[in-house]
Formats: sequence, C-alpha cells, structure tokens
Amino acid sequence: MADQYYSLKAAAEMLGVHPVTLRRWAESGKIETVRTAGGHRRFSEDEIGRLMHKPELPESVSISEKLRERALSVTRKDLETHEADWNTSIEIKDREEKRLLGRRLMGLLMQYVAADEEGSEEVMDEARVIARIYAKSIVLSGTSLQEALRATNYFRDHILESAVVLPDAARRRPEANQKMFRKLNHFLNEVQIVIANCYEVMGALNAGNKAPVA
Repeated sequence: MADQYYSLKAAAEMLGVHPVTLRRWAESGKIETVRTAGGHRRFSEDEIGRLMHKPELPESVSISEKLRERALSVTRKDLETHEADWNTSIEIKDREEKRLLGRRLMGLLMQYVAADEEGSEEVMDEARVIARIYAKSIVLSGTSLQEALRATNYFRDHILESAVVLPDAARRRPEANQKMFRKLNHFLNEVQIVIANCYEVMGALNAGNKAPVA
C-alpha cells in the first residue's frame, strides 16, 4: 500500500507542534520530506509515526498529546453523565458548530503547549481568531456572557485537572510542569478575554442600533 502524505499544517497538527517548528525540523533533517511539483513540502505517514515514537522527541510534544487525549476523554464522559446547564441552553443544531470550533481551539492549545518561543505567539494569534468566531457564534445564539464563561471554565477545569493527573506528571522536571501550567493558563486566559471583549463590542453595537434618532 502506498504511503500517505500530509501537508505541513496537517502533519504539524498530528505531531502537536506549530508549523514553524515542523518546518525547522524539516530544514535541519530531523524529519524527511518530499516536494510537490509546486514546491510544497509533504510529510509521509511513516515519517510522522517515526518521529512520534522517537525517544528524543521534545518532551512538550508527548505531554501535549497525552493531555489532549485525557482532557477530551474526561470531558466527553462527564458530558455523557452530567448535562451542563450551559450546554442545554444551546440549540442542538448549533452544538456541532461549537463543538468543531472547540476542538479546533483544543488543537491549538496543544500546539501552544508544544511550541517553542518562536512559534508560540503565532499559535496564540490563530487561537484568538478562532476564539472570536466562537464568541460571535455564542453571542448570536443568545447565550449570556455568564453562561459563556461558565462553559469556558468547565473546559478549563477539565484541562487543568487532566494536566495534574497525567501518569508521568510526578516524574517530569518541576520547571517543565511549571512551564506547561503557565502556558495553559495564558492560553485559556486569552480565550476568555477574547470572548468577553466580543460580548462588549457586540453589546455596544446593539445599543447603538437601538439608540433613538435625534
């Protein structure tokens, strides 16, 4: 069976790193690539798998992958057994859209945790864009700011709790754990700020539209 090839962005998401980081790995020879007729890099499934299981793969990459799997698993099970108040206020037809946006933010969060200093801000900029789309969606759905923040805190709690109970958390260097929690908190704080700002801006626009004509 022919090997499957992935774009830079798709391969970076599979590895839990920012595309800038993966591009640098390719340029340094850490991962082999092929070029399309148009000159774009493509990463083979075998090479991605090899790098995933390589002992020298940066610790942050393996941490982010484990954290994503655990956080998604715990959140999914919790929602199956306990229907959250904020979730019932969202129309069923809108839930899938928000779920997809939420998963995109989760993917960016994991990339942010794994990214080096050079790539972190680029990931954060992309996350702010997705957070604005998400925020606008929940504002238009009629969800209150209080319920929106409840929802983000719900996922925040599951992500941070998952980070604490990761199987190898106690074995990692204290500075590695501290760095991970700082990055998690910074990312989640920025998402909440974007959501609150969106409510403020859209609220001001609505108030202006309702203002009496002189």
